[in-house]
Amino acid sequence: MRPRLGDDRGSVVAEFAVALPAIALVLVAGVGALAGAGRQVRLQDAVADAARLSARGESDDRVRSAVAGAVEEASVDIRPRGELVCVTASAPALLGLTLTASGCALAGGL
Repeated sequence: MRPRLGDDRGSVVAEFAVALPAIALVLVAGVGALAGAGRQVRLQDAVADAARLSARGESDDRVRSAVAGAVEEASVDIRPRGELVCVTASAPALLGLTLTASGCALAGGL
């Protein structure tokens, strides 16, 4: 059988082959964004806990280990600001981005 002019057979496969990389890219970007958001939430939660630990008088090593236990490769900065103790942490994320979180607690608080 000879192909007729205007025959659409095979066009679905061609369109799928063109669309598949775009769909895969969107899925990978979505998963990466969710992973980054989850890491940001863990970092913020760890910083809040670390600020409370520092405000209660725990050692700086204990405060840093609390953040490092929740988020790997996080760098921690602990500074008093008046009556507050503030903890700021940053950690690398995908594509060379850096996540940052900060939290403060009243010094001497329970």
